[in-house]
Amino acid sequence: MIICWNVNSISSRFIHLTELIREHNPKVILLQEIKCIEEKFPYEELSDLGYNIKVFGQKAYNGVAILSKYPLDDTIIGLEGMGDNQEARYIENTIVIEKICYKIISVYVPNGSEVGSEKFIYKLNFFQKLYERLAYLMKHEENIIMGGDLNVAPEAIDVYDPKRSDGKLLFSIEERKCFRKLLNLGLIDTFRDFNNDVQQFSWWDYRAGSWQHNKGMRIDHILVSPAVADKISTSGVLTEPRGWSKPSDHAPIYINF
Repeated sequence: MIICWNVNSISSRFIHLTELIREHNPKVILLQEIKCIEEKFPYEELSDLGYNIKVFGQKAYNGVAILSKYPLDDTIIGLEGMGDNQEARYIENTIVIEKICYKIISVYVPNGSEVGSEKFIYKLNFFQKLYERLAYLMKHEENIIMGGDLNVAPEAIDVYDPKRSDGKLLFSIEERKCFRKLLNLGLIDTFRDFNNDVQQFSWWDYRAGSWQHNKGMRIDHILVSPAVADKISTSGVLTEPRGWSKPSDHAPIYINF
C-alpha cells in the first residue's frame, strides 16, 4: 500500500500518522504540509517504524516528505524554474520494488488564495513547472507515482456543490485545465480509474460543519504512468482519520499493488 496525506502539521498529527501506520502498514507514505524544517521532523520515531525518510521542509508552512520501507535514492527537491519563489512543495525519489524502478513524488500545489490574485498566478506557474517535470519523466518512460494535495477538483462529481463552486478557487476552469494537462501526458487518475461514478471527497473545510454534512471536495490525488496503473489493484480514500479528534482537514488517499 502507498498512502498520500496532507497532514496539516506533522507535529499536530504525529499520533494520527502512527495510528495510520499501525492499522495499514503502508510501504510508502507521501506527506504534504508538514509545516516544519528538516531538523524538527520526527526522523527517529519514524525510522524506528522501519521507514527511510526524505524531507523538504519549511518553517511553519508547506513542506513535503517521503517515507519508504525501500531505500530512497536520487533525491530531487523543488521544481526547476521556480527561481527565488521556490517553496517546500516538491520532492522526488527513486525506489526499487521487485527489481522495478519507480519515481516517487510528493507534491503540494499552492492553494492560490483567490482566482485572479497574485498567489493564483503563482499556482498556475507551479502547475506549469510540474507539468514540465512530469513531461520529462514521461518522455524517458519512467514509472511514475505522484501523490499530493493538488488543490484542484477535476470534475463536477468531485465537488459537493459544483454550481456554487463553478469559477471559484479549487474548481475554476484554469485550475481544472492544469489538471487535465497532466492527464494528457498519459498519467492516470488512480481514484477515478477504479471508482468511475463514485462521489468521494478527500478534503472538508473545518468551518460550517463541512465534515458533518459531507460538504467536501476531492483535491488530493495519486497520478501514475500507464505501466504503473496496470499493477494497481485498488485505490480510494481513508475517511476515518478525518473523524478523529483534532484531525487534518484532509483524509489520506491510497493505492494498493
